[in-house]
Amino acid sequence: MPVSAETMYIDDMLKAPLRAGEGLQYRIVHKGLPSGTQVNLLETSDSGYSRVRTGDGQEGWLPTRYLSRQPIAEDRLKRVSSQLEETRSSLSSVREQLSTVTEERDQLANTRDQLENRVSELSAELKRIRSVSENALSLERQNQTLRESNQQLKKEVEVLTAENERLQSKKESDFMMLGALLVGAGVLIAVVVPWLKPARKTDNWV
Repeated sequence: MPVSAETMYIDDMLKAPLRAGEGLQYRIVHKGLPSGTQVNLLETSDSGYSRVRTGDGQEGWLPTRYLSRQPIAEDRLKRVSSQLEETRSSLSSVREQLSTVTEERDQLANTRDQLENRVSELSAELKRIRSVSENALSLERQNQTLRESNQQLKKEVEVLTAENERLQSKKESDFMMLGALLVGAGVLIAVVVPWLKPARKTDNWV
């Protein structure tokens, strides 16, 4: 009974000879396919034989019981071993990636701590600068007030100096006037007093 080409495997045995027909009486066209050989199933007969085609295109009949839809245990073991090795390799790679990520995480944590410390330092420095700036502004306002007061004092000193010069000039003028009055009075006294004295009598002793 012909069937669609289906992938089959030679079951667990040493060799499976291919024959030209369905039975032991037919000549052998292949000395024997090793266990695990992959073949294509072409048809299955009620006689218990199946016609197959090998990978290199050779066709023949062999007992159907020698065929299996699953690879033999050895091949499956090899496949599982290969998958296990791949899994181990992947696991090793994942572990390396995990180690790298952990190291990067630790570095980032260290960098974060350093940044936090730097932020604290900058905050303290900013606070100090603000304090100095406020003090500077306060000193500037005080200096401005002192400059205004000094300017006012200068004006007052100028006024007092002018007043002092005026008073000094008036004092000298008054002193000169007083001196003139005293001189005039002296002259007046010198002139008037002789006139006020009584005339002396002349004694005649003749």
